[in-house]
Amino acid sequence: MQGDGPDTTSWPRRAAGVLLGCPSAALGALYLLLAATALGPFLLWPRTRPYAVPGLLSGARRLAALERARRGAFFGDRFPRHYRADDRRLLRYLAVRSGGGLVAGVVLGLLVFGLVLAVLLVGGVVRGSLGWEELATQVLLGGVLLFLAVQGLSSLAALDARLARECFGPSEAELLRHRIAELADSRAAVVRAVDTERRRIERDLHDGVQQRVVALAMLLGRARRGLDRDRDPERTEALLRQAHREAQGVLTELREVAWRAYPSALDTLGLEEALGGVAERCAIPLRLRYEVAGPLPEPVRTAAYFVVSECVTNAAKHSAASAVSVRVERAAGLLTVRVEDDGGGGADPAGSGLTGLRGRVAALDGTLHVHSPAGGPTVITAELPCA
Repeated sequence: MQGDGPDTTSWPRRAAGVLLGCPSAALGALYLLLAATALGPFLLWPRTRPYAVPGLLSGARRLAALERARRGAFFGDRFPRHYRADDRRLLRYLAVRSGGGLVAGVVLGLLVFGLVLAVLLVGGVVRGSLGWEELATQVLLGGVLLFLAVQGLSSLAALDARLARECFGPSEAELLRHRIAELADSRAAVVRAVDTERRRIERDLHDGVQQRVVALAMLLGRARRGLDRDRDPERTEALLRQAHREAQGVLTELREVAWRAYPSALDTLGLEEALGGVAERCAIPLRLRYEVAGPLPEPVRTAAYFVVSECVTNAAKHSAASAVSVRVERAAGLLTVRVEDDGGGGADPAGSGLTGLRGRVAALDGTLHVHSPAGGPTVITAELPCA
C-alpha cells in the first residue's frame, strides 16, 4: 500500500507490504472480536468501564505499533515519534484498517484465482479444446475483472495510507513539503513588503522632502536677488530666517524618513532605546513596558521594532486612538510584542501594512495575531522565536 511521501521503495517491497497487511488486518479483526466478546459487558457498565478500557487499549496500541512498523519498513513512511493518537482515533483506525485489509485479502485471492484460470485457459488453447469465440469471451471477462481488481487494490492502498496519516500523524515527507510551502509563501511576502516599503520611502522623499527642498531653493534665490539689489535688507533678512526654518524642517523630515527606513539607534543602543524613540515621535501618548533581559538576535530585534513602529503609526493615523500601550517581553525562547490602542477598531488584517508585517514575522517562523473588532480596542500580538 502506498505511503504519503515520495516513492523511495521498490515495488517488490511494497508488494510484500501489501501481502503482510492482510494477515495483520486479520489479526486486528480477531483481536477486536475477542476483546468485544470478553470485555463488552465490562465496557458497557459505567463502574467497570475505567478498568476495562486500559486492557482494550493496551492490545490496540501494540497492534497499531505493528502497523506503523509495517508502513515504515515496506513503504518508507516516517512519522513523528512524539505524536500519540487519542483512544477513539486509535480504535477507529484498527476497525477500518482491519476491514480494508480483509477486503484487500479477498481481492488478492481473486487475483490468484484469476491467474489459475488464465493458466487453464492457455492450456485449453494449446490442446485445441477451446474455440475462438469462447476464448474471446473469457479474455474480455478476465480483462474487466483484472481492471476492477487493480482499481480496488489502488483504492485500498490509498485508504491504508490515509488512515496511517490520521492515526500516526503527518509523515516527515509531508511535514517537509508543508515547511517548503510555508517558506515559499513567507519569502514572497517579504519581497512584497520590501517593495512596498521602498515605494513608501520614494513617495515620502518625492512628496515631502523634495517639495520642501524646492521651496528652500526658491527662498534662497529670492534672498540672493535681494542681496544683489540691496533694496530691502529687512525683507532679505526675513527671507533668510524663513529659509533657515525650512532647512530645519527638511532636516527633521529627513530624520523621520531615515527612522522609518531603519533607525541607527537599533544597532547602537538596542531595541529598548529605539522603541523609546518611537514613543517620543508618536503623536499620541505611548506607554512602553519592556521586559527583556539580555541581547536579542538582530533579525528578531529588527522585526520587533517594525511591528511596533507600523502599529503605532496606524493607531495614530487611522484609528482615532487617544493612547497606545506597547509591551515587549521574552519568555521560554519567545519574544512577544503586544500593541494595543483604544481607537475605533476595524483594522483589516489583509491590508498592505499588516500583510507586510505578517510576512516579515513569518520569515522568522513567528506569528502575528490581529484582534480589532468594530468599536475597538485593537490588539496586535507578534510572537517571534529567539532561542
